[in-house]
Amino acid sequence: MAGRLVVLGSGGHGRALIELLRDLPAWEIVGLVDAVPRAPVMLGVPVLGDEAVLPALRAAGVDQACLAIGDAAARLAAAARLAALGFGFPMLIHPSAIRARSAEVGEGTVVLPRAVLGAAARIGRFCIVNTGAILEHDVEVGEGAHCGPGCVLPGGVRVGARALIGAGAACRPYVTIGAGAVVGVGAAVTEEVPPGAVVGGVPARPLPG
Repeated sequence: MAGRLVVLGSGGHGRALIELLRDLPAWEIVGLVDAVPRAPVMLGVPVLGDEAVLPALRAAGVDQACLAIGDAAARLAAAARLAALGFGFPMLIHPSAIRARSAEVGEGTVVLPRAVLGAAARIGRFCIVNTGAILEHDVEVGEGAHCGPGCVLPGGVRVGARALIGAGAACRPYVTIGAGAVVGVGAAVTEEVPPGAVVGGVPARPLPG
């Protein structure tokens, strides 16, 4: 019997997670929750209302949730609110993703189609590993970080909590990207990125705030 799960968020990332969950027969989506829904139904899944409906869902036996929120700070704040209500957060890995047996994935993290998690990679809680991202051996990704579509993190790269790696970005091995940093789309990171920095370009350089 499939487990019942509510998705928090009905934007673009919500659509991606609906399709992810549809490829995971262990889960049944009971509905979406969003403070500002775009429509009453998204991809055939009903929007149930805002977070005020969550206690009733919990009382009805729905005890798992998936966070479809792109912004890291908002995602982690939502996780804390739902955890206080008693919700759990399964890790969700698309069947087409490649995960080494020694790779670790934290609660609430989602791994989208064709992503690769290499040997001894460690992905923290509530992360997003987006479509086609490659995280090679010994990569470490901190809580709430987002590895964008098609990014390439070779061996030993460290990504701090809440950092964002843009689509198609790449790093040299063993580089560190600090907490809350942003790496722009298509950037080539050859040096350490300080916490909170915004970098872009080839090679990556600090961008104006």
